[in-house]
Amino acid sequence: MATVGEQIQISTHTEDKVAKAKVTLENYYSNLISQNSERESRYRLLERNMDEEGLNDEQKHERRQQHAVKESEFLRLKRSRLGVDDFESLKVIGRGAFGEVRLVQKKDTGHVYAMKILRKVDMVEKDQVAHVRAERDILAEADHQWVVKMFYSFQDSGSLYLIMEFLPGGDMMTLLMKKDTLTEEQTQFYVGESVLAIESIHKLGFIHRDIKPDNLLLDNKGHIKLSDFGLCTGMKKSHRTDFYKDLSHSKSSHFGKDFANGNPMDSKRKAESWKRNRRALAYSTVGTPDYIAPEVFMQTGYSSSCDWWSLGVIMYEMLIGYPPFCSENPQETYRKVMNWRDTLIFPPEMPISNEARDLIKRFCCDPEHRIGFNDVEEIKSHQFFRYLDWEHIRERPAVIPVDVKGIDDTSNFDDFPEIDLKLPSQPSEEELKDPKYKDWVFINYTFKRFEGLTQRGPRPPLHKHKS
Repeated sequence: MATVGEQIQISTHTEDKVAKAKVTLENYYSNLISQNSERESRYRLLERNMDEEGLNDEQKHERRQQHAVKESEFLRLKRSRLGVDDFESLKVIGRGAFGEVRLVQKKDTGHVYAMKILRKVDMVEKDQVAHVRAERDILAEADHQWVVKMFYSFQDSGSLYLIMEFLPGGDMMTLLMKKDTLTEEQTQFYVGESVLAIESIHKLGFIHRDIKPDNLLLDNKGHIKLSDFGLCTGMKKSHRTDFYKDLSHSKSSHFGKDFANGNPMDSKRKAESWKRNRRALAYSTVGTPDYIAPEVFMQTGYSSSCDWWSLGVIMYEMLIGYPPFCSENPQETYRKVMNWRDTLIFPPEMPISNEARDLIKRFCCDPEHRIGFNDVEEIKSHQFFRYLDWEHIRERPAVIPVDVKGIDDTSNFDDFPEIDLKLPSQPSEEELKDPKYKDWVFINYTFKRFEGLTQRGPRPPLHKHKS
């Protein structure tokens, strides 16, 4: 027994149990409040829609009864435990340093989804818990046409799972690798849609920080949706800015210096080298700092305008064939980004319009002078977009049609034949006892979207894919 004045030593195990109890209680009550708020919001939306449709009292009564049945079904299904056994694994369509993405089919409804799987031990060891939580929270909150929709999130003792809509069009990285360059009309369309997508998350108070072609996904009609929130800084070690803090001490390569002369052959060789290495960079833990704004590296504070810098880099890549600061190694790229005033060069052998050049330079500049810093309308009113119909862009046909043969067509994704189709195994007893394995930090990770649980339809047959 401790005497007066003697400090009591509390074990790490006890501290973890106290923290777990605190988080559990806080989440229980905050969930009760948010569930009630969401239910009321759905009811208000129902009433507003019925008024807009001009329904009579009898029709409104019937619609309210249907809605009440859906709400009851939602509560029942929310209580049911969702797990990997509820899904059929069809094909691996993506991978990262700490996880992978699979095409899956829900066994009871037949709906097809993209399942992102992340190992908990990796998340804790690599300090990625906050990033994983950020992605789950943003996807749960952002429910509109410009963001990849998340239907469920759940966990088991070994992994975290995000069940999201599957976008069969692939991503902008794959599209850019298929094309040498895009026309200005095509670039106007994709940059315009990206502006609207980025604006939509900024309105929610989020900064993406990792806008790049890999995170601009294409739906079955060829329109853009944003992905990888929070995890964009966590799926690969390279996306955390602290990974780059020592880049300034590394030796320089001569690749960038050769290209600075603007020789046409150097420009062509640079484009070929970029395309040759691009896919490997996307899947590696090394990555590239090509698209990250300089103020993010500085770690002295940045605003949502850092996303506009990234979009400027992507626009340059669409028109020129490679991003403006690309080099043979991350150290040289980092140095070029930081010295953008000298390194943002437009090769004369790849002529682009004055409007396009001006917009890129207004995206890639000091944050306080950057277009969109004060108001996104600055971007929309730029001369480069003078022929763009902002109001109806998503309803119009995409400039490059997407060839999709069905809801489970994966032809626009890479193959990963080396990855077993079996879902991840659970951690061993030894791993679970490891003090590093703090399962409680993922409390309240589970999420079920209303329409995801309540929608029903004829169950399509399960398809078998060869991985």
